[in-house]
Amino acid sequence: MKALEERIQKDGQILPGNVVAIDNFLNHQIDTALCRKMADAIYEEFQDEPVTKILTIEASGIALATLIARLFNAPLLFAKKTKSTNIHHDIYETKVDSYTHGDTNRVFVSKKYLPSTDKVLIVDDFLAMGEATRGLIDICQQAEAEVVGIGIAVEKGFQPGGKYLRDHGHRLKSLAIIDAIDEESGIITFRVQDDLTELCAKKALPNKPSFERN
Repeated sequence: MKALEERIQKDGQILPGNVVAIDNFLNHQIDTALCRKMADAIYEEFQDEPVTKILTIEASGIALATLIARLFNAPLLFAKKTKSTNIHHDIYETKVDSYTHGDTNRVFVSKKYLPSTDKVLIVDDFLAMGEATRGLIDICQQAEAEVVGIGIAVEKGFQPGGKYLRDHGHRLKSLAIIDAIDEESGIITFRVQDDLTELCAKKALPNKPSFERN
C-alpha cells in the first residue's frame, strides 16, 4: 500500500534495535483517514472469506480492527491483558512475548465470545517476531474456531514472524513490508508488492460496504 509506505518514510522514526516508531499516525495518535484506507485494503483482500469475527489484541490494533469489523458487519473481539471483576474464569488464555516492550503478557478472551463456529480474521498494527499473532491463533485453536486470514498494517519482513505464518499455511496480508532499516542513513526499504487498490480496480471486485454519514 503506497500511501502507508510513503507515510512511514515521511513520519516514521527509526529507533535503536531496528524499531520503527509510527506512533504519531497509527498506534498512539491515529490518522483516521489513513486508517480507513488501510481498513478498506484489508477488507478488499479478505472479502471472499466468510468472516464472522474480527480478533485483535489490546491496545494498538483496536482502531484498525474496529473499522475492518464494520466493513465485514462482524463483531470485534480483542484479547485483554488485564482481568477485571466482570470477567469470569471461563476463558481462553495464552502467553505473548512483546519484542517492542521486552515483556511477557498473559492475554485472554471469554469463551462465550469465541464459539467454535466462528470464522476469524486476525488483525494487528504490527508484525515482527509474530508472538502476538501466534498467541491469537493459539486462542482460536483452543476454541476450535477457524482462522481464515491475518491482516497486518506493517510487517518487519527481516524478522521471522511473517515467514513463520506463511510457512504454516496462513493467509497473511501485510499492507507494508519493511525489508531493511539503515539506522545510520535513516533509509527504510520496502518489499515490492502489488498496490492493493490498483489490483482490486483491475479485478473489478465488488464495492465494499459504505459507511453511513449522519
